[in-house]
Amino acid sequence: MRLNSMKLLLVGAFALTASHTFAQVVEPVDSTKVQNEVVLFEEEENVSLAETLIVGKGVIDLQDDRKTPIAATTIRKDVLENKVGAADITQAFVNTPSVYVAGQSGGFGESRVVTRGFDQSNTAFLFNGQPINGMDNGSLYWSNWSGLSDIASAVQIQRGLGSSKLAISSVGGTYNFVTKATDKKQGGFLTTGVANDHYYKTTLGYNTGLINNKFGVSVMMSHWQGNGYNDATKGQGQNYFISLGYKPSQDHTINFILTGAPQWHDQNSANTIADLLQYGRKYNRNWGMLNGKEVNERRNYYHKPVANLNWDWDISNKTSLSTVLYASWGRGGGSASVGTGKDALTGQRNLQTIFDRQIAEGGEAKGRIQSSVNNHQWFGLVSNLNHKFNDNFSFNAGFDLRTYEGQHNRQLNNLLGGDYFTETVNKQNPSYQVDRTFSTNPWKALNGFAENAEDKIGWDYKQRVNYGGLFAQFEYTADKVTAFVQGSVSQQTNQRLDYFNYEAGQEKSEKVDNFGYNIKGGASYRISENHQVFANAGFYSRQPYQNNIFMNYKNDVNPFAKNEEILGLEAGYKFKARNFWANLNAYYTTWENRITSSSQFIDENGNPNFPGLTNQYIYTVNRGVKQEHKGVELEVSYKPMRNLTLTGFGSIGNWEYKGNSLVTNYDEAQNVVGTPRSENFDGLKVGDSAQTQLGAGFIYEVLRGLSFDADYRYNGDLYGSRVNQANGNLKLPSYNIMDAGVTWNTKLTDTNKLTLRFNVNNVLNHIYIQEASTNIQATENSTTYKGIDVNNQIYFGYGRTWNATVRLTF
Repeated sequence: MRLNSMKLLLVGAFALTASHTFAQVVEPVDSTKVQNEVVLFEEEENVSLAETLIVGKGVIDLQDDRKTPIAATTIRKDVLENKVGAADITQAFVNTPSVYVAGQSGGFGESRVVTRGFDQSNTAFLFNGQPINGMDNGSLYWSNWSGLSDIASAVQIQRGLGSSKLAISSVGGTYNFVTKATDKKQGGFLTTGVANDHYYKTTLGYNTGLINNKFGVSVMMSHWQGNGYNDATKGQGQNYFISLGYKPSQDHTINFILTGAPQWHDQNSANTIADLLQYGRKYNRNWGMLNGKEVNERRNYYHKPVANLNWDWDISNKTSLSTVLYASWGRGGGSASVGTGKDALTGQRNLQTIFDRQIAEGGEAKGRIQSSVNNHQWFGLVSNLNHKFNDNFSFNAGFDLRTYEGQHNRQLNNLLGGDYFTETVNKQNPSYQVDRTFSTNPWKALNGFAENAEDKIGWDYKQRVNYGGLFAQFEYTADKVTAFVQGSVSQQTNQRLDYFNYEAGQEKSEKVDNFGYNIKGGASYRISENHQVFANAGFYSRQPYQNNIFMNYKNDVNPFAKNEEILGLEAGYKFKARNFWANLNAYYTTWENRITSSSQFIDENGNPNFPGLTNQYIYTVNRGVKQEHKGVELEVSYKPMRNLTLTGFGSIGNWEYKGNSLVTNYDEAQNVVGTPRSENFDGLKVGDSAQTQLGAGFIYEVLRGLSFDADYRYNGDLYGSRVNQANGNLKLPSYNIMDAGVTWNTKLTDTNKLTLRFNVNNVLNHIYIQEASTNIQATENSTTYKGIDVNNQIYFGYGRTWNATVRLTF
């Protein structure tokens, strides 16, 4: 590894660095109890979830379930409640090594998580054992999961190979979101919160407890709304959670969960530094005034109900079976305008000008707001059998079945004073007028969308994905040695049905079948009660995503869509003592035959590389890329006294592209722009995530019930997401952030507890660039900001923000 020695010294200097996994108070013990104390502290470090996992224990793959260690960090419920505030649940991940959170400036729910340099489409996200990455492209939109911070009992972040037994390829890592099943205790809670920019949220939950030790109900509902940190980034939504538990006998537990988070939020886009300096750091070009109201042309709206039916069966004291049947139905999309422009003086959209002109002229709506719709239904079944042969040897085996169909089209939202729009692209209906508009209300989107062909514009296609996998794991445990081997095989079938680009009867593509597999293995050795070393290795042959199998948004099969091949190696050392623990990991990952994508916005000034295209995104797809990721990670926790905990992390990575790539550009209408070309990516950096991270922090209990905490973190070696042969990478300035908070809780009665929490994020109001989507290199003639050419499109991170919550349990 090409690791700078100075950076290694910095990691050592920050050995007591900031992490969010706060240890509980550990009572002093005498030397005769050291062994028990080590066990207790291990439970604190890993945050044992035995009480949380009431159901679904066999399919929720956590580090606790495997004796051989992995690189993992567990975030508890109290940390989620304290740290998230008005942000996405991803805010709780910011102090985890090799995890970078970006995208917040896009609006509510727009954040993204990059793990060891791999984006969300290449990181596995599981909800109570249910895979939730999109089956067509692997994407995950946090706006669809805004209720997770309310319902999650814990989140375990497994970096790298992870412990999942499913036939999934967790290249960057695996995030396990675990919710409680029906609570055994009667009671409830009421939480209300406020934050900067007129954010409000209220959550109410209640548990009946187990009635006659057989049946119980837990419910939770919340409402939130806010104006957003940046201009015109308002949002509003609700979260609901219903859990029905039934225990017909001692050996069987059944639990049904229904949850959803309908929401809408207005979006911000990357802007040039020049525009942000001219119009202000919170500038958003996507909105304008229309009939006296603020209207953002780019709005995301979605409602995705998710249902889980869990069944746990203790067949014997050595054998158990756990099964999850799940379903989700997504309805909604994202809007954008066509035929509008930007007012040069104000920098806002000229919606009123377009509206007034079209009202006067009537007829065709050349200016309009329309949505790209993504409706889908997804059903799955996961089952796992666990058998313990003896005290040393155990076996797991199961299957993972999924079927998905996504409907994609465009529909009108606002004709801006026009009477209709004429669709001329549809080959099955060459010319027809559309005048029906649809709401961006997420509740109405459940059944208020364009079902009839004559209401659809732009495109109309379906994507079908069927997937089946088998997995198995053997594990051996002894006093000092543990070892495991794990493997899976899977078959995936993809098909596309296009009702716009093909004549009637010719809509269906061929079915494309792909076989995939993975194998993982590892071992650990406990040197003593305090010292343990481990190593894991894995190889994946992963099927390409649906969007990569079919080229150019048509039914043409992509000859470059081969299985992606991933090799992962990692080793680690764990130390535990009475009041101190440390985890040190090293990893090496190669990834071949992969496909990457990025985007940039072409504003009113145009771009000579894309003549004739303005006011839209250009999407760049790179095929055949190879990546090499390597690095080291450190997490520590030290408790010098019973009321003070110092915890921390540090990570240093070196993530690079290797070899050549086939590059293709697309416009928003899914048309190929220009001619595909080969480019040399060798040695260029993988962007969109800080490759060096350090931090420092503490939690201090001043007196019983009153505590203060603070976290500091440094992000460096950060590059923009766009990369090409001509300009390489755009390196962004490193930055430092400090967050702080205070918590006070008191017991009002035997059953009632009051908790107050106040957070300030980015306490010092540091102004920094969080991400960039272009790579214009500065020259001697450039106008620059912190050494960056001002024509680059960027997002500034949030400045100082705050939030406060009051929670009453009863």
